[in-house]
Amino acid sequence: MIVGVPCEVMESEYRVAITPVGVHELVNEGHTVLVEHGAGDGSSIPDDAFARAGATLAGTAEEIWARADLILKVKEPQPQEFNSLRKGQILFTYLHLAAHRDVTDALLESGTVGIAYETVEDEAGRLPLLAPMSEIAGRMSPHAAATHLERPHGGSGILLGGVSGVRPARVVVIGAGMAGINAAWIAQGMEAEIVLLDKNVERLRYVDHIHKGRILTLASAGLTIEEQLLQADVAIGAVLVAGARAPKLVSEEVVAGMKPGSVIVDISIDQGGCFATSRVTTHTNPTYVTHGVVHYCVGNMPGAVPHTSTYALTNATLPYALALARKGLGGALEDDPALAKGVNVYEQHVTNAAVAEAHGLPFTPLEHLTPSGA
Repeated sequence: MIVGVPCEVMESEYRVAITPVGVHELVNEGHTVLVEHGAGDGSSIPDDAFARAGATLAGTAEEIWARADLILKVKEPQPQEFNSLRKGQILFTYLHLAAHRDVTDALLESGTVGIAYETVEDEAGRLPLLAPMSEIAGRMSPHAAATHLERPHGGSGILLGGVSGVRPARVVVIGAGMAGINAAWIAQGMEAEIVLLDKNVERLRYVDHIHKGRILTLASAGLTIEEQLLQADVAIGAVLVAGARAPKLVSEEVVAGMKPGSVIVDISIDQGGCFATSRVTTHTNPTYVTHGVVHYCVGNMPGAVPHTSTYALTNATLPYALALARKGLGGALEDDPALAKGVNVYEQHVTNAAVAEAHGLPFTPLEHLTPSGA
């Protein structure tokens, strides 16, 4: 199989979809790996590292899109890439289609098979390809909050961890999944006062056991969220419904009632955000102020630490990429129900129920279709 890795074209996206180790594994199995010149520069992986691993360096993204059977990317196709999508090609990347109608339409029109990292789900309900980026975004979020609490960045001027005799910042984390637990953990390590909210009491029990009460855990409900946010200096949104738009758990009225100079970090923004006032920002212009509250809603937070992110992502995605290259689409999906759950669009059909619901489109279960090569 020919596997293609183009440069990412999203603004301020420095990650690349594979490492030299990944290239070496694919090439050793007899596959051709095309890597666009400069694709790894942002992740501090030079072209010669890919070449030594056996990659064929391609001069243009157009060549890769035209030749490759399997495209590995990090982020969803951007508008300038829509015309490169084609029928019969497999696109393996983060798609977040419930939040991107234009990408959904482009995939449907092209006939491309879209497999989303974020909806690959194992028997235990875990999301193994979303986990590494959620972990990184969670760990980054207290740092982003601490920076934007500083007065020159528009914040209230509170040091996240406080000092002797002066209270620390109060950080409210909504959601105790991979991102939320890591956000709470790092913020607690920075000596902030932490409140972690989730509907799953078992998750809260786990956090309480690990952190021995240093993180206050509360069962999540609308009134509880409101009461906690009105006291918060920082609110971190880490809510996830796999494949679907994030629920808007915080109304504009509640945001308007938060302390002036407080900071919102909405990790859920890839799926539309969980605050009513959230809108996507970039690393170039990461914040805006609404109702006196600083909003940090960068849609690709891990892209700011691309070396770490690229290696963490490839560690997770490589076994699935190898299976697709080795067995073909049909064989890989038949052998691995977890990977099959990642198929969001197949030959002009939406095969993920949450995506179909988000856009009011017909839903076709994948088992009603026959993937090529089966």
